[in-house]
Amino acid sequence: MIYRELTKELVKTMASYPVVTLTGPRQAGKTTLAKQCFPRFSYATLEDPAIRNLAESDPKSFFRKYPEPLIIDEVQRVPGITSSVQVLVDEDRKRKGRFLLTGSHQPGLHMAVSQSLAGRTAVLNLMPLSVHETLSHDSDISTDELILSGFMPEVHDDGKDPTAYYRNYYMTYVERDLRQLAQIRNLSAFERFMVLLAGRVGQVVNLSGLSGETGVSSTTLAEWLSVLEASFLVFRLQPYFSNISKRTVKSPKIYFTEVGLAAYLLGLESVQQVSRDPLRGNLFENMVVADVMKSRLNRGREPRLFFLRTEKGFEIDLIAQEGRSLHPMEIKSASTFNSAFVTNLRRFCKAEPDAKLPLLIYDGESYPERDDVRCVNFRHLYGE
Repeated sequence: MIYRELTKELVKTMASYPVVTLTGPRQAGKTTLAKQCFPRFSYATLEDPAIRNLAESDPKSFFRKYPEPLIIDEVQRVPGITSSVQVLVDEDRKRKGRFLLTGSHQPGLHMAVSQSLAGRTAVLNLMPLSVHETLSHDSDISTDELILSGFMPEVHDDGKDPTAYYRNYYMTYVERDLRQLAQIRNLSAFERFMVLLAGRVGQVVNLSGLSGETGVSSTTLAEWLSVLEASFLVFRLQPYFSNISKRTVKSPKIYFTEVGLAAYLLGLESVQQVSRDPLRGNLFENMVVADVMKSRLNRGREPRLFFLRTEKGFEIDLIAQEGRSLHPMEIKSASTFNSAFVTNLRRFCKAEPDAKLPLLIYDGESYPERDDVRCVNFRHLYGE
């Protein structure tokens, strides 16, 4: 079993709050982590129809059958159960570590938690495996294998074929979850939209252009994109407005939370295909940006990640904001250092007084400093 970096933060947070809500995409390992961290807790999954019916029809009997401390899995299936949790918590607000709620769909879960458990719960996010978590399990895996396999725990823990896994993951997700959430009627248009998004990872997505390619209105595509984001399938990287230029791109870039799913949607089925694909650099960037996000979430922090692009083509791939400090990063899939890689980083640091610790993340040798920039292999970004 792969050790999850969120473990420490989850245990610490559980000791400080009566309720902790653990969210994230399906099959990212929320249930496994919850049971591993708190083996003595009662456990109830609302995926089970009988348990779900009991929670909906007779909450008092539900809590008698499953006494606290209690893990309630897939709590978005019965959003009203959070009101019962609120009543129990309010009977003794000083007691900590009473309920651990997990959920995969942010919209319904977020509404239920914000309405019933405001001030009573902490919210943590568990994403798929980080690069460091994956390498701790398989240190010899190649870069192209990482892109193809992605970071879902089952693929690495159980040695599943990634193409078959992501095909099943995608079909199950679309048929069971997304169609219900987004009320999708034209499934073929939606599938086309997903493939087009995968082909635009790391790019500013023009919904008007995609509308012409899918035959679906940009308004509907915006709704689909919001549901994808709320369900942890994709995420948006917002633009940063810099002193370098007032003419900056104002639309967000799109990345997949799971790069393995993006590779699957692009039809990549082998390491050789990944290595030759013209979008390999985009997929590598997606992998690194997602990994930076995971690292911050695993420490219980908000990502606060941005990118910069001007109308004249100046670009910083990733900017992490910590307090008032800005940490610019350039991401390259190359394995050989080139001075051109760090030109924009140096220019950004000169223009922005709060910019510091510029970083080149690539697939080559790590250097404490090259041309005033720290260079690090992506494998060593968050641990050796």
